[in-house]
Amino acid sequence: MSADTPILSLVTNALEELKAQKITELDVRDMTSMADHMVIASGTSNRHVKALADNVVDAAKEAGHPPIGSEGEDTGEWILVDLGDVIVHLMLPATREFYDLERLWRNPDHHPDRNQDQDA
Repeated sequence: MSADTPILSLVTNALEELKAQKITELDVRDMTSMADHMVIASGTSNRHVKALADNVVDAAKEAGHPPIGSEGEDTGEWILVDLGDVIVHLMLPATREFYDLERLWRNPDHHPDRNQDQDA
């Protein structure tokens, strides 16, 4: 993992602290102006996903980076936390697999197999 911004490190640390699963950082600067990075991680249950989101929000607030917004806390299946330069997606494994955001946001440099998919 390459945390090249303080807020990205803060998010990663907050997720690791509560044992988030499969933490993925994506650099999306070349693909969108809405954020520089996306962080995607899984929780083991709805409660775990909510706890991960709460920990990210608390850590960001303590560091002086209050979230712009968040969504999905009511179900805990998929919670999005918008920290401006970093957007955090926290999901149950089945939800993560279904939406496959990593594949959606990766460019050929991140995922060599994508070139093969486009050629088919």
